[in-house]
Amino acid sequence: MKIVVDTNIIFSALLNSNSAIGDLIFNSEKYFEFYSCSYMRYEIQKHWERLKKISKLSDEQLQVSYTQVLSKLKFINEELIPVETWLASEKITKGVDIDDTDFVALTKFLKATLWTGDKVLYKGLKKNDFKKLVNTSELLELRTIKSQK
Repeated sequence: MKIVVDTNIIFSALLNSNSAIGDLIFNSEKYFEFYSCSYMRYEIQKHWERLKKISKLSDEQLQVSYTQVLSKLKFINEELIPVETWLASEKITKGVDIDDTDFVALTKFLKATLWTGDKVLYKGLKKNDFKKLVNTSELLELRTIKSQK
């Protein structure tokens, strides 16, 4: 199953790799393929100093964590996504969080499911009839169901 990972999930994994999010990223390769886009890397770099401060990790320690998390993701170049998909995704994210258009577009392009920890985004996308969406507890439940088959 293809899962598009948005930036707040990566933030959480970097801040606590022993969390449920870290567990999902590092221990779900049998069940999920994780994807993201270049925009996520840009957002992480933009907030690097804040991540260091919150995590209390050195630059080097944070870089090691970041590299480990990224090794579990496949990156897709946003330029491969057709214009129609971008326009449809913009309509869905408008009024919710336009910055998440990249993730919605990638989700649509890959026929995947978007994994977010952003409650406002989750509720807003659901309200806008975007159904290919899970939060962390739903993804944990999905992995449990898949592991029992």
